[in-house]
Amino acid sequence: MSDTTRSVSAYLEEHPRMTGALFMILLLLTQAGNTAAAMMGTNAGP
Repeated sequence: MSDTTRSVSAYLEEHPRMTGALFMILLLLTQAGNTAAAMMGTNAGP
């Protein structure tokens, strides 16, 4: 593992609530990406 991976995992071990917050942020970003893709796929033509 790289130093960055170790430092992130060490940080998350010290702050367990941040794991849940990161999960929720990633979940919301995934949903926002799907919503944006769906909006671009619609055709409001004549």
